[in-house]
This record gives sequence, structure tokens and C-alpha cells, in this order.
Amino acid sequence: MSISSRLSELGVTLPDAPAPAANYVPFVKVGDIVYVSGQISNGPDGLITGKLGEDMEVEAGADAARTCAISLLAQVKAACDGDIDRLVRVIKLTGFVNSTADFTHQPQVINGASDFLVDALGDAGRHSRSAVSAASLPLGVAVEIEGIFQVK
Repeated sequence: MSISSRLSELGVTLPDAPAPAANYVPFVKVGDIVYVSGQISNGPDGLITGKLGEDMEVEAGADAARTCAISLLAQVKAACDGDIDRLVRVIKLTGFVNSTADFTHQPQVINGASDFLVDALGDAGRHSRSAVSAASLPLGVAVEIEGIFQVK
């Protein structure tokens, strides 16, 4: 099954790739590798803000991470001239969680992105990963995730 078909089956429509918010490019393609800049938690109602361990629960953080994964795929699609089916695999994610100093469930939050990518891509969605805490993130968002992908 193609990636686009699987996304459709999951009820996910990739949005237009988000534009960069500062002086950087949203992705860099080197050979068959695409490095995607950090994508912030942003849903249909706008930015998903909050601080885990203070005013946001792990489940809501995982939902925010899922939106980051959808934006990552939108960037990969843009890097592949609009053809998400050129994605071969997810190589690595680095997830940043806006959280209190004593919050220790960063992996469970970033699982929202990881689980979505495996659901959408199967084994091609399995990846290496880091999940770390941040004292704050741009615009007060709950989660930011960057990724490295292989494409054809």
C-alpha cells in the first residue's frame, strides 16, 4: 500500500508544508537524505501551546507531537516535489518537550510522533530518536520535532 493511501486510510491529509518562521530553510536535501528543520506543534485550531508537568498532561503532549510528525511528512512531501510516496524511511527524530524541570516523561510525549509514523509507514516509520526537555520553545509551543529521512 502506498504512503498516500495509508494516510488517507488513517484520515490524515497532509497540509501544505509550513513556511519557516525565521532565517532558515524548512528542509535540506543531500542526495537521498532530507534533513527537516524543527516542526512545532500546530493543529487545526492553531498553535498547541503549554508546558508539560505544569498545565499540560502527557496525552495532550503526545497529541501535540503527532501534529509535529504530520508537519514533518508535509516537509518531506515538499522536498519530493509533492510525492510523499518517494519517502523510503524515517531515519531519526529529535524531539523537544516544553516541560518543567522535574518532568521525566519526554519519551511518552514524543511517542505521539513515533507511533503515528509507524502507523502510517509500517517498518519504514521505525527510527532512532532522542527526546529531551526544554525550558521553553518558540511561541510557547508544547513540542518541536526535527527529522532525518531517506527518499528516492
